[in-house]
Parts: sequence; structure tokens; C-alpha cells
Amino acid sequence: MLVAAQILSGAGLAAGITVGALLAQDMLDSTSLSGLPSALFTVGSAAAAILVGRTSQRLGRRTGLAAGYAAGAVGSLGVVIAAATGSVLLLFLALFIYGAGTATNLQARYAGADLASPSHRGRAVSTVLVATTVGAVAGPNLVTATGQLADVLDIPRLAGPFILAAFAYAAAGAVLWIMLRPDPLTTARALAADTADSGKTTSEQRDSHTRGHHAHLMLGTAVMVLTQLIMVGIMTMTPIHMQHHGHDVSAAGLVIAVHVAGMYLPSPFSGLLVDRFGRLTVAAASGLTLLTAGLVAALAPPHSVALLALALAILGLGWNFGLVSGTAIITDMVPLATRAKTQGTVDVAIALAGAGGGMASGFVVAASSYTTLAMIGGALALAIIPAVAYTARPARERTRP
Repeated sequence: MLVAAQILSGAGLAAGITVGALLAQDMLDSTSLSGLPSALFTVGSAAAAILVGRTSQRLGRRTGLAAGYAAGAVGSLGVVIAAATGSVLLLFLALFIYGAGTATNLQARYAGADLASPSHRGRAVSTVLVATTVGAVAGPNLVTATGQLADVLDIPRLAGPFILAAFAYAAAGAVLWIMLRPDPLTTARALAADTADSGKTTSEQRDSHTRGHHAHLMLGTAVMVLTQLIMVGIMTMTPIHMQHHGHDVSAAGLVIAVHVAGMYLPSPFSGLLVDRFGRLTVAAASGLTLLTAGLVAALAPPHSVALLALALAILGLGWNFGLVSGTAIITDMVPLATRAKTQGTVDVAIALAGAGGGMASGFVVAASSYTTLAMIGGALALAIIPAVAYTARPARERTRP
């Protein structure tokens, strides 16, 4: 049922990615502020990450995730009403609430790892992520169809994808609330309690001292924060860049669909790499992949949809490597007693990084160019490499003055 909910929610999150910046540009009549929607719903995602994490900690994943998707549906409807009425203030508020859907979609990956052993944790995370692919790839390609629906309802065409998002998030929440039984987090706690009562020690508990280093916790967070910052910054401005060079919204939707496929479709491969070659190896690979994406995006001719799509596919792959490896590192580190709460806190940092990337991207492009933005993103990705190298050193070397 977690997989079914991810398929539905994937269509919901794709709406903001595809047309959020274009809708804001139309309503605000400003390119420099076109990154604001991404910033708003990622800030909303940060707030929701705290609430979903804490609710899941107290009441289980089922309640936390269902509530998060319900909020995402409300935000989506708010965007539609804002576009229909021309209310910029309502648009900002609705986009903030809409971010709850994004936060919930990401936190669902932790539910996939709750009952997985450490040696299979990467693949467990990837199974949940890949389920998002179906809806997330279909969503951008429904821009034209949802725009026609918006015409029928006599509202702006760019609000159409948010109608789809409202339905998709509401359906995802309903599926989880009704059918996610037993709850994975509460079940994992019960199993851990039974093991403790019987006097047995699990391999996860035996390994906790060797894996539970502060440096690894910081690395897992840093990898996901940096990959989110870079990915959101370049992704947000790509539809604007394409529109400025004569491409229509359907072409932008196609490129974003390829990007979202790159974000989620490689998940089984990423999970296998994480489990087989280690979290740190894949984390380093994310930095090199994002660097490649930045270079391709910077050098791609503006008229070439194919090369822009390739750049964003590589961008999505780098993000995927970072997310799967970072999630596995964080889940390895945190005990069940505080797992959901800590994971929610980490996702706050990820969401805030996305907000910063989305907001800054508009100013960078307005002040310079899309090429400059892509080059900056690629350069930032290199910071992951020394961070991984530092963490991979023995603890006695890391603490040596």
C-alpha cells in the first residue's frame, strides 16, 4: 500500500515542479521572483517535515503520512483558487501548505526502511522511491490535458496541474489511512521490544557503536542537503530558461518528466549499490554525477531540448544517489526510540536547502544567466567529495588535532 500511495503522490509533487515557476512568473510578472514558488513550498515542506516526523513518532507512520498528504491536497486546491481569483497572497499561502505533500512523499522512504535489516536498507528505501516514478513522470506529461480541464473550468491553464495534485494527494492519503496496516514503525518497535525482553541482541544493535559516529550523521545530512540545494536550483530555472528561448510548456513538461524519471527510476540500482559497495561510495558518486549535470546544463545549447533533458536526467540521478545513500546513513545511525523525530528534523534541513536553492536560482539567472547557475551548482557538488573522504578516515584520525 505504501507503493500505491507513492505512485499517486508522485503525480502531485510533479505539478509544482513543472508549472509552479511559470505560474508565479505570470502572476508576479517577474523572472527574478519566479523561484519563489519553489522556495515557498520547500519552506512549507520543512515545516511539514517536523510535524509529520513528530506525528509519526507518537502515532505511527500511517497517521503521520496520511495527515501530510491531506495537507498537500488542501494546498493544491488553494493554488487553484488563487490562480482563478488572481490573489498573490493566497498563492503564497497555498504553496506553503502544498509543500506538505512534498515532505510526506520524501518521508515515506523512511517507512520502507523501518523493518529492513541494515544489509538490505538501501534496497528497501529504493523500492519506495521508485514507486514515485510512475506518477511523477506521468504528471508533467499531463500538463496539456490538465490545462484543457482548466479551460473548461474557466481558470488559468497553469492551474490545471494543481487540480491533478489535489486529487493525487487526497487519494494517496486515503490509501495509507485505510490500508497501511500493520504500521511499519510501531511494528518495528514491537519487534525490538520483544527482542530486548528475550535477552537477544540484534546485529543492528551490536553494530550501533561502530556505525553510530557523529561524523556519519553529519555526512548523511550534508549529502542530502547539498544534493537538494543543487537539484532544486537548476531544476527550478530550467522551464523558465526554456520559455525564454521559445520552447512551449509541453516541451518544458517533457524535460521535467525526464528529470523526475532520473530522480526516481534508478532507485533500485542505487539501493543495490548502497548495500553492495557502501553508503560512502555512493555518496561520493552523487557529487561527481551532479558536477557532470551542471556542466552539461551549462554547455547545452538553449534550443536543444534533448541536451537539456539529458542534463536534467543526470541531475536527477545525482540527487537519487545522494538521497538513497544519505537516507541509509541516517537510518543506520538513529535508534527506533527517536528515529521518526530525528528523520523529520533532517528533512527540515533538506527542505530549507531546497528553499534556498529555489529562491537563489531566480536571482542568479536574473543577474547573470542559466549557464552561470548550472556552473555554480556543479562546483558546489564537489564539496561532497572531501566530506566523504573525511568521514571515511578512522575515528582516531578525525579527532586528532
